[in-house]
Amino acid sequence: MQKINIHEAKTHLSRLVEEAAQGNAFIIAKAGKPMVKVSSISEVELQNKEKLGFMSGEISVPDNFDSIAAESIMNLFEG
Repeated sequence: MQKINIHEAKTHLSRLVEEAAQGNAFIIAKAGKPMVKVSSISEVELQNKEKLGFMSGEISVPDNFDSIAAESIMNLFEG
């Protein structure tokens, strides 16, 4: 696996990302120390990503959510 220093990675990021997307993963190093591995995302990972509203209908938030225990909280701050 190719190891690239961080300065070179910044300079050639577009090309490196294209290569990683094609399956050529690489490691970015800082002062010779490996920091991160860059690799492509599989189709399964893309399909399984979380979506906004994924729990719609599963939970409910009470109308008085912002004022639940307001008095108790106020007493904690004001004594």
